[in-house]
Amino acid sequence: MVFAVIDTNVLVSAYMTHNLESATSKVVMNLFEGKIKLLYNEEIMSEYEEVMSRTHLHISIPEREKLFAFIRRNGVLAERTTYEELFVDESDRVFYEVTLSEEDSFLITGNLKHYPVSPRVVTPAQMLQILEERA
Repeated sequence: MVFAVIDTNVLVSAYMTHNLESATSKVVMNLFEGKIKLLYNEEIMSEYEEVMSRTHLHISIPEREKLFAFIRRNGVLAERTTYEELFVDESDRVFYEVTLSEEDSFLITGNLKHYPVSPRVVTPAQMLQILEERA
């Protein structure tokens, strides 16, 4: 099991694809299987809820409610750890700072360029490799 923050773009991609073999879909499956322990805070939950509720994404209410209930029941409510450097998009800061709250945790994102270069910041495919290596 690994601790991780999942960027909103990964969740949206997983719920929008019809390909269950995609890396984003597999990340979400690993979350539900308990192989990924999600770190979150209320700012992250608010973003998940706001973005995934956008009607043009066509993510059903039951799917969203199942995900959000799972996160609140099984995730780890975490504090932010201050990071002083600037971000390309300051709204991404919370995801990285929550990742820093837990040693040996990861930030899974489809937007590597939005975050500091760090072994903690990984793509969905890289996370799958990490899970395989630690199994």
